[in-house]
Amino acid sequence: MIRSQSKSQPTWKDVKAGLEGFDRPALLGLVHDLYAAHKDNQTFLHARLGLEKDVLKPYKQMIDRWLWPDVLRNQDTSVAKAKRAISHYQKAVGEPAGLAELRVFYCELSAGFCKEFGNDDEDYLNALVRMFEQALNLAKTLPAESRDALLDRLDRVRDICRNFGYGVAEAMDDIFAEHI
Repeated sequence: MIRSQSKSQPTWKDVKAGLEGFDRPALLGLVHDLYAAHKDNQTFLHARLGLEKDVLKPYKQMIDRWLWPDVLRNQDTSVAKAKRAISHYQKAVGEPAGLAELRVFYCELSAGFCKEFGNDDEDYLNALVRMFEQALNLAKTLPAESRDALLDRLDRVRDICRNFGYGVAEAMDDIFAEHI
């Protein structure tokens, strides 16, 4: 039985109350419907349940699509959608090494795209610097074997960004010096 909604938006508390009456088959049916409704739900469930050999692959594909679009097809970049892929991974799995890998991958793609095609979008470049700092902060918390490889990759990102302008290289140098 569905309750009539008040004027405000439903919250998790309302959803939770609605689910209390579900038995196991009904709950499985609901999860099945969510799974079938959208590819993002499938990716989330595959990651959460460990069903993929490479759990990072679909998230990297999303980041790749939005940070290095097909310019011949007039595709646009979208920092928000690339970041959303990382956020979705964090909610689905949240494993620090995987999260650090996605953040470093983001930096590599963003820097590579700017080097290859040029990019004077200040918001895009500012997002790259912010992600660089987030990646660096997370990477330095990992065990040495993971940390060192990620820090080397971030150092290469700094090198790629040397001629970008907008203070990108200087900001990355400051962040690197402050945190390492």
